[in-house]
Amino acid sequence: MSASGHSPENPAVVTRFAPSPTGFLHIGGARTALFNWLFAKHHGGKFLLRIEDTDKARSTTEAIDAILDGMRWLELDWDGHEYYQSQFWSRHAEIAHKMLDRGHAYRCYMTQEELAEQREAAQRERRPFRINSPWRDVTDEQGDKPFVVRLKAPREGETVIDDRVQGRVTVQNVELDDFVLLRSDGTPTYMLAVVVDDHDMGVTHVIRGDDHLNNAFRQLAIIRAMGWPEPIYAHVPLIHGQDGAKLSKRHGALGVDSYRDELGFLPEAVANYLLRLGWGHGDDEIISREQAIEWFDLDHVGKSPSRFDFKKLENLNGHYLREADDARLAALVGERLPNPDKDLLVRAMPELKARAHTINELADGAHFLFASRPLDVDEAAGALLTAEARQLLAAAHNSLAALANWDGESLEAAIREVAESHGVKLGKLAQPLRAALTGRTTSPGIFDVLALLGRDESLARIADQMEPKE
Repeated sequence: MSASGHSPENPAVVTRFAPSPTGFLHIGGARTALFNWLFAKHHGGKFLLRIEDTDKARSTTEAIDAILDGMRWLELDWDGHEYYQSQFWSRHAEIAHKMLDRGHAYRCYMTQEELAEQREAAQRERRPFRINSPWRDVTDEQGDKPFVVRLKAPREGETVIDDRVQGRVTVQNVELDDFVLLRSDGTPTYMLAVVVDDHDMGVTHVIRGDDHLNNAFRQLAIIRAMGWPEPIYAHVPLIHGQDGAKLSKRHGALGVDSYRDELGFLPEAVANYLLRLGWGHGDDEIISREQAIEWFDLDHVGKSPSRFDFKKLENLNGHYLREADDARLAALVGERLPNPDKDLLVRAMPELKARAHTINELADGAHFLFASRPLDVDEAAGALLTAEARQLLAAAHNSLAALANWDGESLEAAIREVAESHGVKLGKLAQPLRAALTGRTTSPGIFDVLALLGRDESLARIADQMEPKE
């Protein structure tokens, strides 16, 4: 890495994801990372990760670890090592001083009291607050007086951005302010650091949320003052909740780790869902990672905010559960159960995953396999264990105990024979049998439950429920 740049290479397309480590990897941030990753992969370019840790008071090691963990879970691998913005403060300061030398920035000695007076005047006059510094055209230094370095923003004309998502956007330069580049302690502001880092890292496309669109006009002022190549901007609309309001925790604005650890989603399902939030390829809903790389472009990113729908995510996750390897699912489910038998989980998985939407539901469905006796029967299942049902259970117990082979075909024949001999439909026996074996009213098929639990455990659980509890 050179003193003035982060990477000597300069492929045709370079994107970056630049999260602030003041919290976990937000689901909206994960989508931004995904879009940048896919765009770079589609074009055979580079995807870089830069941790914007200039706010030392709020940046935490835990948040950095969570961001890296979330990126790895979603398999959004970045090129090279991750960069930390705080490593380049001297470079940022160097650029600020170059702008001073070129007359594109100035030392501002205004006090906090003077700034407050201007702000209050703007409020009284009900106009937007813009700094009007008496130091804008003063080049002489004022001894040891504290100062900040401000951009000398253009006052005439307009700034135009041909945004790849928003289209042509124009701002009158009179609306731009002389924002701070270097604080009075010599540290750079976010606005300066972002521009310098993007230039030094060779970033060609800045793909981010449209809440940064206003920043783009201010950042372009720095880029043009330095005579640097301008990146291509693509400002993506934010994600909203189902009610159209800005995404909040009640809508699903959680850290990516929560979708994995607390809610039980698979990374491929989360990535597929985030891809479809604001981007589309015809009517395709199930999109593999390979297809996403082949198809992704900025032309099909929508201009309107997307609405986060938990039910759609759950349904999509259910699809990926059914497609997933049974051993992989058994390992994930096993983490949520006390002392599970992994081999039994693998055997049970084809039946369990047929009706589940999340890993949590899989674990809940598998709980009966490892429940201790006497079984804890829930209220709905207990209601099925009537006096008539207990008589049927006793008959089923006798028939099952006499079986020579404990396999699916033999189990089904025995249960059907008991139902027919008692003049009842199969469901009339299967329902209390399910309650006795699992303690629930829902489970995999009853013959699969018997096969999975095995002869001894099945007969013992049925026997436990053949007599009413006192």
